Amino acid sequence: MPSLWMIVASLLFACMGVCVKLGADTFSTGELVLYRGLIGVVMMAAVARLRGTTLATPHWRLQLSRGLSGSFALMCYFFALGILPLATAVTLSYTSPIFVALLLVFWFGERVRRRVFACVLIGLVGIALLLRPTLQPDQWPGALAGLGGGLLASLAYVSVRELGRAGEPEVRTVFWFSTITATLALPWALIAGLHAIDLHDTLILLGVGVFGGAAQLAMTRSYRYGRTVVSANLSYSTVVFSSLFGVALWGEVLPLAAWGAIALIVASGILVSLATARRSS
Repeated sequence: MPSLWMIVASLLFACMGVCVKLGADTFSTGELVLYRGLIGVVMMAAVARLRGTTLATPHWRLQLSRGLSGSFALMCYFFALGILPLATAVTLSYTSPIFVALLLVFWFGERVRRRVFACVLIGLVGIALLLRPTLQPDQWPGALAGLGGGLLASLAYVSVRELGRAGEPEVRTVFWFSTITATLALPWALIAGLHAIDLHDTLILLGVGVFGGAAQLAMTRSYRYGRTVVSANLSYSTVVFSSLFGVALWGEVLPLAAWGAIALIVASGILVSLATARRSS
């Protein structure tokens, strides 16, 4: 059952990506991130009330670190979704396990096996192949943003790990992440200008927020009750769902080199998580 929750989360994250891509034609990235955060705040507050969980946190430094890194990663991801093919943007955001491995070595001083470095190298080769020569010149800002989102997400995941070790409830962490996200996105949205919202736009924005919030809850349940390494590897099914949505909705056809690069990045992330799990077990 925990594995099924991660499959559900991956499908919901892909649905969120579809809504972001649809909304990018009307709304700025700041607006999309703002509504994602606001809807997340309301959802998590409701869940916390139902569970009887207090939202006050004794670990505000860790929450702030997770919120800032996660919020900027989300901004980069949403920006990339508006420019790149859906599968490409999602894949670049899933480079975070590669960066997590590098962070643990060079920032936290943890020792890892040589096989981890080999796996990271595979991922870096995949990134290089995906960026060149498969991208058009006008897609490079989105590619760099997507890659930056993967890097920032790795910082967020490290903070989430520390929050879990500190015993912080997941709903509280998601609530503060959503609050910080909405706060940071508000100035960007106001500067870019808020757009009028009709029924069609409302459905898109609700999709961004509800799919995103529900996906985080499903992902959290999978990690809580299942094996971490299994959940982490199944999360890459988001790339599969996003690829199918991209073909079905926008007729996105990536060159063979791009699919090969995506396969290398996904394989690298899975191998890194497997190697890290063996080390910690």
